[in-house]
Amino acid sequence: MKARILVLNAGSSSLKFQLLQMPDEDTICKGAAERLGSENGFLVVEMGGKERKEDLGVADHQRALQRVAEILGALEVSRNAGHPGIHAVGHRVVHGGAEFSSTTEVTENVKTQIRKLSALAPLHNPKNLEGILLAEALFPEALQVAVFDTAFHRSIPVKARFYAIPKALTESEGIQVYGFHGTSHKYVYEQIAPKLDKESRVISLHLGNGCSATAIQGGRSVDHSLGFTPSDGLIMGTRSGDIDFGIIFYLIETLGYSQEAVNTLLNRESGLLGLTGFTDLRDIQQAAAEGDTSCQLAMEMMAYRIRKYIGAYTAAMNGLDALIFTAGMGTHSAELRRMVCEDLDVFGIQLDQTLNTLSAKGNRAIHQAESRVQIWVIPTDEELEIARQTYHLLRAGSSDKA
Repeated sequence: MKARILVLNAGSSSLKFQLLQMPDEDTICKGAAERLGSENGFLVVEMGGKERKEDLGVADHQRALQRVAEILGALEVSRNAGHPGIHAVGHRVVHGGAEFSSTTEVTENVKTQIRKLSALAPLHNPKNLEGILLAEALFPEALQVAVFDTAFHRSIPVKARFYAIPKALTESEGIQVYGFHGTSHKYVYEQIAPKLDKESRVISLHLGNGCSATAIQGGRSVDHSLGFTPSDGLIMGTRSGDIDFGIIFYLIETLGYSQEAVNTLLNRESGLLGLTGFTDLRDIQQAAAEGDTSCQLAMEMMAYRIRKYIGAYTAAMNGLDALIFTAGMGTHSAELRRMVCEDLDVFGIQLDQTLNTLSAKGNRAIHQAESRVQIWVIPTDEELEIARQTYHLLRAGSSDKA
């Protein structure tokens, strides 16, 4: 069964899309809108081996989605000899809570649950739902499918998943670690799995505007830096990551912040933005190279936080066999990778700086020959992983109807 699958991946400040012919996994068209919400948003589109870039100005996710629809309309993929040209739309949804542990067809109930979970992922779930609603209007005959970031982390054991809070809150309110970026972590792990033993211990570092670290043992997520919401753990573009919760009470009770102001501060005004005034690591690295001490410190803080998680997860798994860098910063910043891997030879992590700085596309190893731990740069392809899961559900539904 052949099918055209459109994938929409709405991040906190980006929108990626890809149209694929499945099961061949041939890309017909793909692109990404970046820096959404800022004054210099842009869209890059790749099609037929050619790439073009267009400015979006001050664009939000809705405008970016509308522009993607215009591009697809120009391809006339919305119809094909009287049949839908797009058979299914796969949507990345960040928070699935306890309700969703696998890929599922979008129904009214699913949309209601995604909306309810928006309180736990305010930068993402509303954007994910917005994409679903627009896709339903644009492609009414296509199957709409939700692929949840949290699904991969359902394997995290109770000892790592529960918080030390009253048991009733865990049982009745579902307050626990859910984990995020699961689609990305699953994809990059599977890229190097054939090169590893079945029970290998891997740390995957997804370093983009949102950042997370996952401990993977035997192909299963066993610990993860993001928890109940995608706000703790590593330093991110606008999110603080780990913070003493006492600071929240201090901000409210002593400094007079409202709860809403604190939420905005920690989710939208902290992280790299709060430290430097920039959210894009490329801008920060350039300023740091030119002597900006705030940007230099932000780089050091980010690398230090990542190194702490590497140490913790190596101890939790009783060793480490491979380290993966992925997502925008992880794939493109040789300097950040150098800073993270520096002086980690105690764990057998030995970076080859020549390989690290080579400009190359695709999966590549960047460790020294004598390094006990493999170090990989693997560009994530969440869209392909979403397409695979969407196609699997579409095919299963067709078999049921046969």
